[in-house]
Amino acid sequence: MARMKKKTELPTKTCLVCTRPFAWRRKWARDWEQVIDCSARCRGMAKGASAKKI
Repeated sequence: MARMKKKTELPTKTCLVCTRPFAWRRKWARDWEQVIDCSARCRGMAKGASAKKI
């Protein structure tokens, strides 16, 4: 059985929308390289901002 890591030991990224740091989550294990935003709210803000630029 694998030992749990502390949150401070997990890899982090900076959200491109809100510019806040966020940590790795188990649900992102398969596609951590493609994750660019920290939450559904930021994902929605990014989509809304690109649609308004038209």
